[in-house]
Amino acid sequence: MSEETQTNSLPPSPKLSEGAASFQSNFHRNIVDEVANTVNSNPVVIVGMATNGYVKRAREALDGQKVAFKYLEYGGYLSMWQERLAIKMWSGWPTFPQVFVNGALIGGKDELQKAIDDGSLAKMLETKDN
Repeated sequence: MSEETQTNSLPPSPKLSEGAASFQSNFHRNIVDEVANTVNSNPVVIVGMATNGYVKRAREALDGQKVAFKYLEYGGYLSMWQERLAIKMWSGWPTFPQVFVNGALIGGKDELQKAIDDGSLAKMLETKDN
């Protein structure tokens, strides 16, 4: 295995007991279902939280490109942290914002900006339109 492969690979997830798996899959299920349904029914979705500058800049970046998006906000730094944790567990992305394009998580604000800069966001949006 190359050094690059080793540093980019995550260790396997731990096995879960039936009780732990049930708890995890039901942890704030209503919020996770809301996010999943929104992601599946909108071309571009930002999931964020109040007072987070990265979320604000991601929204501004899409506005600057005249890209329509659906925004879901779940609390601020002192509220709804468990609901946001459930979203992180579902998506596998550790921070906010979480930006989804055509149902796929592309990452956060930095990954969004990179996709704008290199033209891949426009290509992703074209693909969905055709």
